[in-house]
Amino acid sequence: MTDDWSTRLAAAWADDALDDLQRVAAIDVLAAELPEGDARALFERAGARDSAGMEGEAEPLYRAALAAGLDDELRPQAVIQLASTIRNLGALDESLALLRAEYERDPRSPLHDAAAAFYALALVSSGDAVRAASIALTALAPHLPLYTRSVTGYARELVDPEA
Repeated sequence: MTDDWSTRLAAAWADDALDDLQRVAAIDVLAAELPEGDARALFERAGARDSAGMEGEAEPLYRAALAAGLDDELRPQAVIQLASTIRNLGALDESLALLRAEYERDPRSPLHDAAAAFYALALVSSGDAVRAASIALTALAPHLPLYTRSVTGYARELVDPEA
């Protein structure tokens, strides 16, 4: 994969003149430039379909991309996007398991807050809005200009009133 390929991929994602199906087609053309079964190509094809509301087509592509071995930058994105997709398709338990594992994997990960956001959404879908609020507030707290410690404490108390 070259810098030129990545630049053209970014341009396809950023091109507001493309409708969803045109973007899927453009990304498929770019993906076809990579070897068959390439993890990045599978991931981009999945993301294009997911973005276009074609979750049923995106799911197997995400799974194939993960099985093919995405790098440390793309793997968390694929897990989050797959989990969100399958939540929308009704596989809530698997979605929760994937998101919880990603959320708990590395608190210093650049996508930790994104994992928290999607984990919170899945928790709400499961009926556990209190835990969802705790996860979301815990992710938000470090970004507040004031009250980080207070919000962190309140978030913890939501799920453990004796904390």
